[in-house]
Amino acid sequence: MQPTLADIHAAANTIRGIADATPLVPSPFMSECAGAEFLLKLENMQPIGAFKLRGALNAVAGVGDAAGVTCCSTGNHGRGVAYAARARGMRAVVCMSELVPQAKVDGIRALGAEVHIKGRSQDDALAQSLRLVREEGLVEISPFDDPLVIAGQGTIGLEILSARPDVTTLLVPLSGGGLAAGVALAAKAINPGIRVVGITMDRGAAMYESIRAGKPVEVEEVASLADSLGGGIGLNNRLSFAMCRDLLDEVVLVSEDEIYHAMQVLYYEDRIVAEGACVVGLAAVLNGKVTLDGPSATIVTGRNLDMPTFTRIVTGQDVDLGDVTVKGKPYVS
Repeated sequence: MQPTLADIHAAANTIRGIADATPLVPSPFMSECAGAEFLLKLENMQPIGAFKLRGALNAVAGVGDAAGVTCCSTGNHGRGVAYAARARGMRAVVCMSELVPQAKVDGIRALGAEVHIKGRSQDDALAQSLRLVREEGLVEISPFDDPLVIAGQGTIGLEILSARPDVTTLLVPLSGGGLAAGVALAAKAINPGIRVVGITMDRGAAMYESIRAGKPVEVEEVASLADSLGGGIGLNNRLSFAMCRDLLDEVVLVSEDEIYHAMQVLYYEDRIVAEGACVVGLAAVLNGKVTLDGPSATIVTGRNLDMPTFTRIVTGQDVDLGDVTVKGKPYVS
């Protein structure tokens, strides 16, 4: 059943004191570039370094006395599930593909979860997670297609509009759609006139291609600086596809070169270390793909990135992404 605003308020009570109240701060540089006040919701300040803790805490709280939980993940959802399960003394098994950076695998193991590496796609990881449901009685927690997860992520929308009810546009990183669906649901329930833009990379963008096709479709997964936005949405998607289709005002694509530069901008201008997935909103504005007509906000979704790669980016070096090389360029303000 699709979550409601009441479900998001209930989730806010569940996560209170653990995963809520992250800072909302202005970016003077981006405000000047955009010609409108530009705000950053700092979900990279979460205990696990990513917004996914919100949905994971809410979902794990709802599983009752299960033998344990399992999920597929590109990294941050798995970290959230591991954290939430450990707090409740539950077993957690996180299934990931070979494309997930080692830093994210190590972070999940450090939280006490078991890690299963399976195949080279999110679909392969999901198949392994569902096998554990059938064979070991674990409860699966989808990273995006779960009403409790969506409600948990929606608390970000509540917090932004509570602090700044005058925000006219939200720029939301888009992957499987749990974040975008939850934030859009909360924001539009509070202010039906607000514009919510989903933003993703231009290679392997599953939700974008699915919305274009009018139904969930498969895409080829490829390496990306915005690796947290990778993965499919599931051909049997129940919730997040329809919610994103109906609630997002538009979906915008940004290139790897644009993500690279936006990571430099966030680091040098705002002194923030963040994943490539966090900066797609900045990239869209910096490259004229989204124009703003009033106070606007984007979500800095997480900081769990591969630091050697990040170092190459901020020092202007080339970065290899499988069969593609992003050409480095020293940062110039």
